[in-house]
Amino acid sequence: TPLLWAAWNGHEAVVKILLDTGKVDVNARDKECGQIPLSWAAEKGYEAVVEMIKMLLDTGEVDVDARDKEYGQTPLSWAAEEGHEAVVKMLFDTGIIAKN
Repeated sequence: TPLLWAAWNGHEAVVKILLDTGKVDVNARDKECGQIPLSWAAEKGYEAVVEMIKMLLDTGEVDVDARDKEYGQTPLSWAAEEGHEAVVKMLFDTGIIAKN
């Protein structure tokens, strides 16, 4: 989806435009790995993109604990594995991340 590609490539402005339409599936998974846009942004360390997707958490639309199909990792585990401390902190600060 356009949102997946924008999150994967760190295009903050495109992510914002897509989110503002209210017509994107924030939990759409890529066909290869099964990752959602939040997972791609967290894995790549794009803090601004993760922050924008996180804005939707209050609506209950983003599954912050979504596991990808290929490795079974969550956005948090991707960010931690790749050493993106600011993203890990941001995800924990939501207060809704499963800590196990």
